[in-house]
Amino acid sequence: MLNKFINKIAPRSPWLYRLNAGSCNGCDVELATVALIPRYDVERLGCKYCGSPRHADIVLISGPLTSRVRDKVLRVYDEIPHPKVTLACGACPVSGGVYRDSYTVNSPIDQYIPIDVVVPGCPPRPHAIIEGVALALEIWRKRLEEGTCSRS
Repeated sequence: MLNKFINKIAPRSPWLYRLNAGSCNGCDVELATVALIPRYDVERLGCKYCGSPRHADIVLISGPLTSRVRDKVLRVYDEIPHPKVTLACGACPVSGGVYRDSYTVNSPIDQYIPIDVVVPGCPPRPHAIIEGVALALEIWRKRLEEGTCSRS
């Protein structure tokens, strides 16, 4: 009850965390564009990038889930506090993309991690990423209102 009241009177800005699950870095370049270039600035939505998964609210996952990093990605995902929202950036997390038939790819990633928002493309356009982050922001705020977690 107290958490619902605090969340309502003192909303906070969500923090974004980028998680590369073995991508070719095409999506990562576009995610950097959204973070750094004023034309596509994601901070206008009230979001900030953070360097630690323990501070994150929304995780942006790029790349197919490769066998080499699968355990590390799952461990990092578990470090993100609730409520967390997961955004799959690009075709690779959803289908494996051009790597889907590779013996080293464990796709789709939603077999391991629940995905809330999908931003398609190879790589997706910055406008699509911003739209996906806006949708993830709505989901995150709704989960905060439900009061299923604390603010810390």
